Amino acid sequence: MEIKKQLLSLTPYQPGKPMDEVKREFALDKIVKLASNENPFGCSIHVKTAIMEQLGKAATYPDGYARQLRESLAAHLSVAEEELIFGNGSDEVIQIISRALLHSGKNTVMATPTFPQYKHNAVIEGAEVREVVIKDGHHQLDDMLKQIDENTAIVWLCSPNNPTGTYINEERLLSFIQKVPSTCLIVIDEAYKEYVTAQDYPETLKLLKEYPNLLVTRTFSKAYGLASFRIGYGVANKELIRLLEPAREPFNTNSMAQVAATAGIQDQIFIKNCVEKNKQGLEQFYSFCRELQLAYYPSEGNFILIDFEADSDVLFHYLLTKGYIVRSGNALGYPGCLRITIGTEEQNREIISHLKEYKLKQAI
Repeated sequence: MEIKKQLLSLTPYQPGKPMDEVKREFALDKIVKLASNENPFGCSIHVKTAIMEQLGKAATYPDGYARQLRESLAAHLSVAEEELIFGNGSDEVIQIISRALLHSGKNTVMATPTFPQYKHNAVIEGAEVREVVIKDGHHQLDDMLKQIDENTAIVWLCSPNNPTGTYINEERLLSFIQKVPSTCLIVIDEAYKEYVTAQDYPETLKLLKEYPNLLVTRTFSKAYGLASFRIGYGVANKELIRLLEPAREPFNTNSMAQVAATAGIQDQIFIKNCVEKNKQGLEQFYSFCRELQLAYYPSEGNFILIDFEADSDVLFHYLLTKGYIVRSGNALGYPGCLRITIGTEEQNREIISHLKEYKLKQAI
């Protein structure tokens, strides 16, 4: 058998250790996972009720068109039903886009460091990857424009960006979009959109009618607390969605996920409460960083990237022994840093106390 040569340069996603395994290894009673930007407050109670009602239908295939979810989401976003495409998480939407547009002879432009699946999928499809280094946590849009040519199929914008939590404001985004050739698809990844509180964050869905080469991806994995169900979506003009649909596998979103997402949309009070608690949690970390004079990026997501000026893996392991799982910056392109998901008020307070203890030991 001959595997695609480009796959030989890739490594499969390496999940962290299971929480039970960490408990046994370090003889801990409690593990708190603040590594994957999950919602520490779970999901809406309405989701749990809807799932229980769906259990009796496990033997039947899901609705391949996701009609009920499509109708609910279209109404919530004020878009047409035909302007939506669903995926097994927004990761699969990214895969569908890459599968449809990228191949040898084409190139794709993205920032770095950013969400790694843009590059991962481009490499699999044999496309050239053009990366533009982030500066001060932000996309360098002018430099990205310089990388676009007649063979550029997709340019990726992650806003808020993972792992920095920074965003592209309305003025900068509009200026960029207006300069991108109509032959190049602009994908704006808004996985953390629900958490954004910045006043100058752009209303990207309103731009879709004016820019047919624009597609916005979002997910139910973050603020909605449905990460285990794996469901996300893309929004674009009807014609673009129609052209992408053949690259989507049939029945790619399961019935439980569709029901859970539909129920989640109906409970925006839950989302509002989570966003407020997330904002308060961010302030806990900002205060900690100011107190210890640590550099950090103000975040519009549910996570924060902090520079501890220490070995990221050593600090990661130290927190692991205390029962806290985070993300080492070494794996994210930010050595010396940790990316920490915002937890509950108590979880934030506890991990901050451990981090203070570590820094104190460093100073001795």
